[in-house]
Amino acid sequence: MAIRIGISGWRYRPWRGVFYPAGLGQRRELEYAAACFGSIEINGSFYSLQTPRSYSSWRDATPPGFVFAVKAPRYITHVLRLRDADKALANFFASGILRLHAKLGPILWQLPPSLRFDPASIDGFLEKLPRDSAQALALARRRDVARMRGRSALAIDRKRRLRHVVEVRHPSFGDPAFVALLRRHGVALAVADTAGKWPYFEDITAGFLYLRLHGDTELYASGYSDAALERWAARIRTWADGGQPDDARLIGGARPVARRRRDVYCYFDNDAKVHAPFDALALMEKLGMPARSGARRPPWPSAPRRPRPRPAPAPRSWRRRPAPA
Repeated sequence: MAIRIGISGWRYRPWRGVFYPAGLGQRRELEYAAACFGSIEINGSFYSLQTPRSYSSWRDATPPGFVFAVKAPRYITHVLRLRDADKALANFFASGILRLHAKLGPILWQLPPSLRFDPASIDGFLEKLPRDSAQALALARRRDVARMRGRSALAIDRKRRLRHVVEVRHPSFGDPAFVALLRRHGVALAVADTAGKWPYFEDITAGFLYLRLHGDTELYASGYSDAALERWAARIRTWADGGQPDDARLIGGARPVARRRRDVYCYFDNDAKVHAPFDALALMEKLGMPARSGARRPPWPSAPRRPRPRPAPAPRSWRRRPAPA
């Protein structure tokens, strides 16, 4: 069992000189963030396919035991809307994601607010998702060769389990049939706190929990109070210990199979006012998970104040040259 608290993305201009020390080079921001958190959600992959060189460099810039979650392309979820996505899926898995090796964590499929629950469409899409890196490699080999020429990575270091998670934003997904589909395919349902803008569900559908905290009272912009973070810490402990909060907001259907322990991944996405990294650090502290860098949360309840700059971290022993693409 592992609890991983982190941030969604790491390259944000307003964070420089506030979370990141003044003078820290942009190329070292991932190294610095990875010294604070055990996991980060890659979200650039949502907007466009990344490259094998990028995935290799991210892998090498982070310490042993670090894990990336990867946000899948919006071209699949928002443009194709999960239909006729075979070639797009192959391109995604050929784009270098498998070069993360042991550092590849859950893959997030965020559905658009306009996409309604269609049992046949959802079932068909979930059926296509690879369950391990060997299946992902086989899928990647069916890529669009012309489009992916010079930017494909078609090798794995070993067969590894893959985890998938779905984040929904249309109320029609509040259907027990959806929960049943996720459980049958072993896919997690994201617990997404969106300040009330989109549906909030806490059904456990896989052997792990995946949380996305977008803002306590204002989407992407508001921070989390100490009371809110205490509440999240209590829920995370319960989920990690194999339980379920008594007041869990459930769609319905059968309760999850009892487990001794569960992995929990939690990412803060309230980055607009530099709350995300400090809220993540504060939650880690409440869970007894001190940041390795010694970074501290500045003392603001809602509006950030500029903390004193910290010196840039010394080069880490895990930094290596990126593998050739």
